[in-house]
Parts: sequence; C-alpha cells; structure tokens
Amino acid sequence: MKTLLRLGKTAQQLKDVNTRLNCIPKMDQMTSMCSTHTENLQEPEHIPVMTQEVLDIMEPVDGETIVDMTFGGGGHSKSILQRAQGITLVAADRDPVAFELAKQLEWEMLGKSTILPLLGKFSELHHHMSAHEIEEGTVDSFLFDLGASSMQFDTAGRGFSLSRDGPLDMRMDESRCPDQPTAAEIINHLKAKDLSIILKNYGEERHARSIAQAIVEARYAFGNITSTAQLAQVIDTVFEGSHKQDKLQRHAHPATKSFQALRIFVNNELNELHNGLELAWKYLRPGGICAVISFHSLEDRIVKRHFHGIEMDAQGNMTVGDHHRNSAITQPKHIIEEMLEKRWMPLSKKVMTPTLDELATNPRARSAKLRAAIKVS
Repeated sequence: MKTLLRLGKTAQQLKDVNTRLNCIPKMDQMTSMCSTHTENLQEPEHIPVMTQEVLDIMEPVDGETIVDMTFGGGGHSKSILQRAQGITLVAADRDPVAFELAKQLEWEMLGKSTILPLLGKFSELHHHMSAHEIEEGTVDSFLFDLGASSMQFDTAGRGFSLSRDGPLDMRMDESRCPDQPTAAEIINHLKAKDLSIILKNYGEERHARSIAQAIVEARYAFGNITSTAQLAQVIDTVFEGSHKQDKLQRHAHPATKSFQALRIFVNNELNELHNGLELAWKYLRPGGICAVISFHSLEDRIVKRHFHGIEMDAQGNMTVGDHHRNSAITQPKHIIEEMLEKRWMPLSKKVMTPTLDELATNPRARSAKLRAAIKVS
C-alpha cells in the first residue's frame, strides 16, 4: 500500500501503521471465503445521488468526451448518455463487477455513443487513458462519485455492510490486487494502538481507543474476527446499548464510523482521490468541468483544498483568505506568484447537498456533498 496522504500531524503515525501492516502474514482463509462476484452478474438496484445537480453542472452536449471515474452501477453515466448523443464516455472503476457492467453498456450503446470501460484505481488510469489515445487537455468533464457503491453495500460477500453478515473483506478491487490487505487482516494482526490511529483518523471516531482495545481483547479470547457481524457485535459492546441517530433521525449503528475507517484504509481512498484529482486537471481542457460527490468529511476536505488551491498539509479550520495571508508572510515572492496562479475556479462558494425530496426517496444520499470547479487555463 502506498504512503498515506499527509493530512496533519498524524501523518507519520499512519505511515508507521502502514509499514507494520506490510509485515503481517496473508490470511489464506479469506481467499476461500470471498469468491469473485462477477459471476451471475445482473443489473444492480442503484439510485445515483444528486443526478440532476450533476447534469446541470456538466451540461453535456453532443460529441463531448466525458470521464466517469467511478462508474459503479452506471446511474450517472446513463443519465449523461440520455442527455446528449455521440458522447465518448470513459467508464472507469476499480471494481471488477462495475467493469463488467460498463462492458455491458458498451454493447448497448453501439452506434449511439462510444463507451470505453476501464478497470483500475485512480492512480492507474493514466496508463489506460494513454492506451486509448486520450490526450491530456482534451476531456470536457470529469465526474467522481466517491465511497462504496450501493451494489458493494448490498452484496454481503464484499464485507462492506453492517446490515448483511459476510466475510471482512472490504476490498473494492476484490482479489485483483493480491498484496492488498483485507479488513480481516487489519483487525486480526494490528495492535490496539495502530487500530486506534486508523479508527480515529479515517473514521473520526471519538471512542477509537476503547473500540481498538475491545477488538484486541475479543480476538485473544475468542480467536480471529472474520465476519462483519462479529466485528459489529464487538464494537457494540463498547457503547453499552447507547445508539445515535443519523441526519434523518434514524437509528445509526455505533460501528458505522469504524467500518468506514477500515474501508478507507483498506482501499487507500484518500491517496487515490488526490491522484484522481491531479489526473482530472491534466486531462481536462481549459474550461473543462470537474464534479465530485463525497460522503465523508476527509474526502470533502481534499476536494475543497484542491479546488481552492490550499496545501494538503495546511492547518485546518482556516478560511481561504487566511491561507493566502499566512502564505504571504512565510513564503518568498516567486512561491506566492505560483500559488496565486489558480488551477481551478470553484463554481460555488458553498458545498451543494441533496434536496429534501431526494432524501425522502434515497436515504443513502443523506451525507452527500457536491463540489465542482472549472479548470483554469
């Protein structure tokens, strides 16, 4: 796994956790527990989030080249293809299941639009783009819909969901990357201190230490924790029946943040997002649009900092004006001039969120935040 994206003083701690994780043995049992889910492929039940807002921002027209960096179930891509004809649409995803769905759409759209299915992480896609002769500075729009997809949550064997018992996997790439650790390997091999760092920094979990200690005690007492239900039960004991409510005033399981943290760590999602936004800027034409839907505050922070030209290591809770004022004090003139050469122009000062009507029909949209920006020449 690559060095973690630096986001403050905990960077070295996270890097150390990563180093120790690379030394643990692989769990052979996980291979047999998690079969490839591309078999018996069928169209997933998928409701894309903030589709109308995305279409209003991107305004796709006939003949454009558009990159969907997170194809998933194809909801956003299909809406774009309905809006315009003769589109060249790059349907990219790191999930083999999504890749197979993109290939199905390629056949369905023959003679109407060109679909280019790509399988890979954000950090791998520049190789595929070059192979398809897509040149830098030629793409009209990029779209990111971050986090796990509905079909990943709804498939118990993937290990993403709290409500469906399955093996603790959480790899978006499935078995495509054999060196990638599973959530079970992390849970059963790392020390309490390392687990606490992951839960606190990626899940923003206030009870990270208590949860980490409970996990370590449970695995010593009962053996390896191998299923999502087992892990959820262990975490639940820390909260002693005290449950929170989400934004829709519904019961929220106390393990939600911990599961989110493990998924982000397993898939190196924050680094991949940083790489993806860099790739988007390179391949967009001047005036091209990048739209990003995020579901986690850390993801949204990375997107915001990219679009507003704020350094990833800069102190948090500062306004954009504060960043420029502080940089003028601490940086030489030529560095300031480079910083003031904007790469992006945000389309809105405030983040966009789903409407109440959408939340009523699609509760999974409750945490969604949409930011968009134009590439500045």
